[in-house]
Amino acid sequence: MGVSLYQVQKLLFHVNRDREVRARFLAGRERLMSDYDLTADERRAVLDTDFHALYQMGVHSLLLGPLAAALGVSFPDYLAMLRGTPR
Repeated sequence: MGVSLYQVQKLLFHVNRDREVRARFLAGRERLMSDYDLTADERRAVLDTDFHALYQMGVHSLLLGPLAAALGVSFPDYLAMLRGTPR
């Protein structure tokens, strides 16, 4: 796991665990992302909430699942997104 991937997972951990961070994420994730050292591809995946890309980068599904739930994504849709086969 690279240092950058650690930063993505750290960001998602904070979004999942801290109400204030989650509110910042929902209100304007670009600004929140500046607090983390992300690559351009990681920034794009987080901005687009591209679950498949994040999963392919190595982000653990246990960090992605709560984010999907917070965004109102159903579990079947979340699983399809992880596979890259949106329903």
